[in-house]
Amino acid sequence: MTAVFHDLREALRGRRPLAAVWWEACAVGRAVRAAWRGPGRERDLIVQSLKAAGAALIAWALAGLWMDDPMALMAPWVALVLVQATVYSSVRQAGQQFTAICTGALVASAAQAITDDNTGALALSLPLLMLVANWSRFGRQGIYAATTAVFVLASGTPVSAVAVGHRVGQAALGAVVGVAVNALVLPPIHLRDVRENLAALAREAGDLLCTVAGGLREEQWDAQSAAGWSDGAARLERRLEALYSARSWSRESLRLTSGPLRLLRRGPTVAPPEDEDRRWSRVTANVGALTRTLAVAADEHRTPAPPQGQVLDLYARLLRLIGDACHAEAHRLVGERADGDTEAATEETMEELHRRLQEGLREHAGQEAARTAVLGTLLLQAENLWAELVPEADKTADPHEQ
Repeated sequence: MTAVFHDLREALRGRRPLAAVWWEACAVGRAVRAAWRGPGRERDLIVQSLKAAGAALIAWALAGLWMDDPMALMAPWVALVLVQATVYSSVRQAGQQFTAICTGALVASAAQAITDDNTGALALSLPLLMLVANWSRFGRQGIYAATTAVFVLASGTPVSAVAVGHRVGQAALGAVVGVAVNALVLPPIHLRDVRENLAALAREAGDLLCTVAGGLREEQWDAQSAAGWSDGAARLERRLEALYSARSWSRESLRLTSGPLRLLRRGPTVAPPEDEDRRWSRVTANVGALTRTLAVAADEHRTPAPPQGQVLDLYARLLRLIGDACHAEAHRLVGERADGDTEAATEETMEELHRRLQEGLREHAGQEAARTAVLGTLLLQAENLWAELVPEADKTADPHEQ
């Protein structure tokens, strides 16, 4: 199977449109497999899509079949777009959208009464409504003022208080259905994303530190290697931003969500504490500072020089241990217990390496100031990292039980 994929990849090389279609098809296939395997973003997306479709069908059945409305367009349309990523955003956008729809219906009806012509009414109302659509109070829902005007005038219904009230009532029905479906049927709660981003941040920090350690032990690293490590630190910063975004979604998803309905959902019911975000923010900052120090030391045009020999090998081993500690944290965050004996041995090794590096720092101090400055800075950053990652009794608990 791998050979088949390789042959297809080679055949599509240089054919950009076909290659784009192929990669998109592969991405869809991966998403389908991920949704089939278990809970995750892909399955959440499927659930939300089916809920939106169901809300639109319910609104259509109420407006078109039960109320026998021949133009039952507004209700399913509003219900469809109001099944949002969180219940709170559904309620907030329902208010914004309902206000925008009422504004569009009223302005379009007034323009039709003034001009007595649909084309003239569109020419009169649309410029004003597009200006209103950009009002920040409407958020992204302002455009519905203009589209509602188009629907009202295109329907050919004579202007009257009854017709306007009819459209507004349909919008209200759709809003109620959309919000109710989103709030009562598997309400979206984004707690998994926080845990996944924290685990990914810990894992990627460990990978980067292990990569740096491997490069230092080979003693063949240069400015290009240091630039690659700096790029890795920049990716950690982007992962940290994704964590902050996930935390914001997590907080919002718990607003206006029924407690009993939360208990029915699968997956974690509590996100990791926000102290974890701050801790990994400090880890990310220290990793960035460490890579910047190495980049400066590798620059031939700068005065600081990197340490060499045995002390560099000791420092590489130290970074490897810290990287392993990051990986252990990643395992804990996804519910995998670490070996306590291994942690104790790691801490003892860390203390021994730290002692020997301190001795090496004292030896360098009597030889070359430039290398001593770099080694002291690197050692301080490693100490800061270890202080954030040192194992504690409460970290051995299963994070799902917090």
